[in-house]
Amino acid sequence: MKPFTYERVTTPAEAAAAATRVQGAKFIAGGTNLLDLMKLQIEAPTHLVDVNGVGLDTIEKTSEGGLRIGALVRNTDLAADKRVRKDYALLSRALLAGASGQLRNKATTAGNLLQRTRCPYFYDTDQPCNKRKPGTGCAAIGGYSRQLGVVGVSDACIATHPSDMAVAMRALDARVETVKPDGATRAIPIADFHRLPGDTPHIETVLEPGEFITAVSLPKPVGGIHIYQKVRDRASYAFALISVGAIVQRDGSGRVAVGGIAHKPWRVEAAETEMKRGAKAVSAALLAGAKTTHDNAFKLTLVERTLGAVLAQAKG
Repeated sequence: MKPFTYERVTTPAEAAAAATRVQGAKFIAGGTNLLDLMKLQIEAPTHLVDVNGVGLDTIEKTSEGGLRIGALVRNTDLAADKRVRKDYALLSRALLAGASGQLRNKATTAGNLLQRTRCPYFYDTDQPCNKRKPGTGCAAIGGYSRQLGVVGVSDACIATHPSDMAVAMRALDARVETVKPDGATRAIPIADFHRLPGDTPHIETVLEPGEFITAVSLPKPVGGIHIYQKVRDRASYAFALISVGAIVQRDGSGRVAVGGIAHKPWRVEAAETEMKRGAKAVSAALLAGAKTTHDNAFKLTLVERTLGAVLAQAKG
């Protein structure tokens, strides 16, 4: 781990200003992903801005009937919140499917959204990786790619986004609230928050330098049956091969978002018009244009079958 300086801040405005003042600064809260990356020198911040003292650790009802989740709410607390369990059960279930209890006790809402890929070539610093070191190439393309992306991929990167929580947030139409170093605020639809890799896979979100996440807001509940189904190589503490987050209404209509197949939580609203026709029709629309490898072509079938199981479960 390389040397770095450290400071604590007490307000979101101070956090944004501090990150801008020192080139190479990074925010740290739970640190469950960042510290691992620093030990491997994949991340080498010159300055850490500790944001644990800025508040933002509460869940509040909004005037529109939704919830506003502070950026520093821990995953354990969010999953256990009675309002989340009752009205946003998809979110609670996705959180409980992720990581271990110990990690959920430290991980934060904002940090979960900003997790970096678990592509093995990203973590192997002896291998080329356009996400870790732009312009060096992608060892995953032509390499071992069982875990990697099948839609929205590019010739520069086929990494996937690892978050379970973000899949639920995408199905729930969450908005990411931020403050910039100049004090300006904005609310970013989560559909626009994560970027596809294109030829700049190292730029993973639309956040600007120093921009600080303050909260994630959820619209008012939509009802329906909430299901999160995660398929992984072992029963606990593993990232998803694929995951399906769905909200299904009594008439068979609904929403669905998929994890483990793209550089971002994957939702295609047009595919949801096929919900009443079943998993095969939805999957065909959801995965249109998929670009698979020898190792990960099974994901197309796995998505369809998992979605089929989810829809069957919703029927009871």
